Amino acid sequence: MLTDVVDLLLCPQCRARELDSGLGVGDTDRTLWCDRGHSFDVARQGYVSLLTGDGGKFSGDSAEMIAAREVFLGEGHFDPIAAAVSAGVPEGSDVVLDVGVGTGHYLAAVLDAHADARGIGVDVSKFAARRAARSHPRLGSVVADIWSGLPVRSGALSAVTCVFAPRNAGELNRVLVDDGVLVVVTPTSRHQRELRGPLGLIGVEEDKTRRLGESLSGLFEPVAESPLEYSMMLSRNDIDALIGMGPSARHGDPVARAAALAQFPDTTEVTASVTVSIYRATTQPRRASASL
Repeated sequence: MLTDVVDLLLCPQCRARELDSGLGVGDTDRTLWCDRGHSFDVARQGYVSLLTGDGGKFSGDSAEMIAAREVFLGEGHFDPIAAAVSAGVPEGSDVVLDVGVGTGHYLAAVLDAHADARGIGVDVSKFAARRAARSHPRLGSVVADIWSGLPVRSGALSAVTCVFAPRNAGELNRVLVDDGVLVVVTPTSRHQRELRGPLGLIGVEEDKTRRLGESLSGLFEPVAESPLEYSMMLSRNDIDALIGMGPSARHGDPVARAAALAQFPDTTEVTASVTVSIYRATTQPRRASASL
């Protein structure tokens, strides 16, 4: 629940002076306050929005995308990826943050595997935050924009996970303890290859893993890199949900795509192909996060 992780959160209004900008629970569990009087209402679904100003640069996943994600992940097709992420989080980790938490599927798996850990799920989408808030009893769900700065105390986290989501290397280094671990899942060029041409899906860059390493250079050092590839037998409904939960849902002609999908057999063998990369945070002077 959100109250289980509130001691790790920062007020987004006055976070430039980090030591004075922590959040606490009000008289009820429905409001979070900082010492300077800024307050943030906890939604009835159990999440809190710590966005400020214009609400961030990105709107994140829509309600329809989150619904599709819940359907597809609920069928277990990406469970091997969730297991690999959980295995990448070191034993004894006490606080884990998932960037781009979505439905909470991956962070819930991590918390199930690490019985003493608390989790913070961050997503820019309020629809994702609503769903993530009920995904696990030890997960606190927060709406925030990683590019505007995470509303999380410096050096507060044992591990960060990032599955198919953007990364702000400076912020992730800041919130991790010294030698904290970052687990990143990126798709390879073989991921969903059987669907791309026939359904006009967005492709994956060939050098995605290399570019990941470059983006983290100086703030993280590589520890391990493991390929994970397997076949999924997907129905047309599964494929429709898979498309609906990702970036291809916002591109192309949906009518033409639906017509093409209708020509698929009842089940199709589709490749899941990702790289699971583990990095360790290099020691950096802990700096107060930038004011929003």
